[in-house]
Amino acid sequence: MPTHSTPKPRTARSRKEILDAAFELAMAHGYAKLTMEGVAARARVGKQTIYRWWPSKAALALDVLNDRIGATTDFPDTGDIAADLTTQITAVANLFNSPMAPIFRGVIADAQSDLRVAEAVAATFLGPRADACATRLDRAVAAGQIRDDIPTADMVELLYGPLYYRVLLRGLTLTTDHAITALHSVLEGLARKPNPA
Repeated sequence: MPTHSTPKPRTARSRKEILDAAFELAMAHGYAKLTMEGVAARARVGKQTIYRWWPSKAALALDVLNDRIGATTDFPDTGDIAADLTTQITAVANLFNSPMAPIFRGVIADAQSDLRVAEAVAATFLGPRADACATRLDRAVAAGQIRDDIPTADMVELLYGPLYYRVLLRGLTLTTDHAITALHSVLEGLARKPNPA
C-alpha cells in the first residue's frame, strides 16, 4: 500500500498525474476497464512507477477516492447529534449517488478477495470515518442526548449498515430520503430512555 510521507515536488507531481489519469479513465470507461497500463500511458509514466506506489488497481483506485473525496464526509459537531448525523448521512448518500460510486463499489468488491486492499480500505477510508462517528457519538452520550448502554462502535454499525446493505449487497439506489428514514429509525432506538419512576 502507498505511504503518505511528504513527497518531493517531482514525485508529488507524478503522483498527482497518476491519480488524475486513473480518475479520468475510471470515469470514462468504468472501474472494471481501468488498467495500470492505461493509467501509465495517460499519465506518461512507466508502469513500474505506478507499481512502486500501488500494488494493484484497487489500491490505486482507493487513493483516487481518498484524493477526490477528501473531507466531504467529515463529521460535523454542532451540539445536536440528530442534526449532525443527518448532515453526515446525507453526505454518504450523496457519495453513493456521485460519479465516484462505481469506483467505490469496485474497490469494495476487490477488497473481498484481496486482504491488502481490505486492510487499506479499513485503514484509510472506512476506519477514519467510523472513528470520527464514534467520537461524535461519545460526545452525544456524555451530553445525555443518546443512550449510554450501547457501545458506540455498535451504534456506528447500526447507522451505516442499512446504507451499505442497500447499495453494496442489494444493488439498489440510496436516495437521501431513504437514508434519512433509516437514520430516524436508528435514532429512535438510540434515544435516551426516561428513568422509571
